[in-house]
Amino acid sequence: MILFLVGYMGSGKSLIGKSLANILDFDFIDLDHYIETKENASIKSIFESKGEIYFRKIESQSLLDMLSLKNTVVSLGGGTPCYGNNLEIMTSSKNIKTIYLKATITTLSKRLFLEKSKRPLISHIDDIEELYEFIGKHLFERAPYYEKSNYKISTDDKSVNQIIEKILLGLF
Repeated sequence: MILFLVGYMGSGKSLIGKSLANILDFDFIDLDHYIETKENASIKSIFESKGEIYFRKIESQSLLDMLSLKNTVVSLGGGTPCYGNNLEIMTSSKNIKTIYLKATITTLSKRLFLEKSKRPLISHIDDIEELYEFIGKHLFERAPYYEKSNYKISTDDKSVNQIIEKILLGLF
């Protein structure tokens, strides 16, 4: 089984993914880290030097690489399900489950404002109100893709263990 964790940046995909993989005794892959290793460059550097279109092509190819895996939790980038035929790739098999880690704009803004320098899409945003507006616009565009996930888990005001428990109850 492959579990794809989807959601906006800052929703907890990597944190939850590592813990979930550990509990299930699955492998864990962060797609962004996979791409950075494959490209020998940071996501930020790829965006700056080659642009978003190049990144999205590499991202789609990397997603295809994941399909041959077994017993793996994969944390996807926030935009992964929204580009090309990535959503179809993620729903192409009965052995694949998608889990949307859903957080409110307020929660995401608070989390992301503290780490915006590490996030190429928001590194230029200087105040939290502007970030709130940016996230709201993005979520409006991306939510229809996220909502097609097999499972939807609200992460607001929940601990890692509470989120994982909800995921496990949904899966098994």
